[in-house]
Amino acid sequence: MTEAATATETTAGTDGLVVLKGVNKHFGALHVLQDVDLSIAAGEVVVVIGPSGSGKSTLCRTINRLETVDSGTITVDGRPLPAEGRELARLRAEVGMVFQSFNLFAHKTVLENVVLGQVKVRRVARDQAEAKARALLDRVGVAAQADKYPAQLSGGQQQRVAIARALAMDPKVMLFDEPTSALDPEMINEVLEVMRQLAADGMTMVVVTHEMGFARSAANRVIFMADGRIVEQNTPEAFFTAPRSDRAKDFLSKILHH
Repeated sequence: MTEAATATETTAGTDGLVVLKGVNKHFGALHVLQDVDLSIAAGEVVVVIGPSGSGKSTLCRTINRLETVDSGTITVDGRPLPAEGRELARLRAEVGMVFQSFNLFAHKTVLENVVLGQVKVRRVARDQAEAKARALLDRVGVAAQADKYPAQLSGGQQQRVAIARALAMDPKVMLFDEPTSALDPEMINEVLEVMRQLAADGMTMVVVTHEMGFARSAANRVIFMADGRIVEQNTPEAFFTAPRSDRAKDFLSKILHH
């Protein structure tokens, strides 16, 4: 963990895989992202935590342009985010996104959910796409559910299908926006376990979550946000044992002593 973290600090400066510089975003009068600078290295797992309304989800959503920014720049693998059209679809294939509400196509089978993007966006031959989809469903532990429809699956299973669907596009980075917050407690671990495995396999990940255990065990770096700003960032060990800012101390005392 420490080696990865140190490596990250040295490489993240200039050649991060995802780089945000001076990013600002308003919703009406609300300044939800304030001068955010962030660089994420390839293979790094960054967990974003903070109180509700701190801008965590918005930050996540700007990286694949689900939200536009008012000022500043965001680059993925050295290229600025495209505005729209085919380029944007290609970017979204390279930046996988897993939402809290699964967002699967209800009228398509699990297998078809994972095949579709490969065929439509990546132009992969259908038999190849199906073979890959089955391998990925197996990897996330839901191979047996391939021919069912999303409504026939538990929330935890649906979320694992959503992860497989994002992985099918061979993304350079995976964004997770509170992926377990809509799940029943007993299903949370099965999803976090898949995410831990992805992290161990070297996937670049940005994870917005309330799961502090996951942040401790899987992150290279924890980013703490409040009021639209990155207040502090550190290795999980340093952040959880010795937070530097009063905001972080206050936040941790509330959530860790429940």
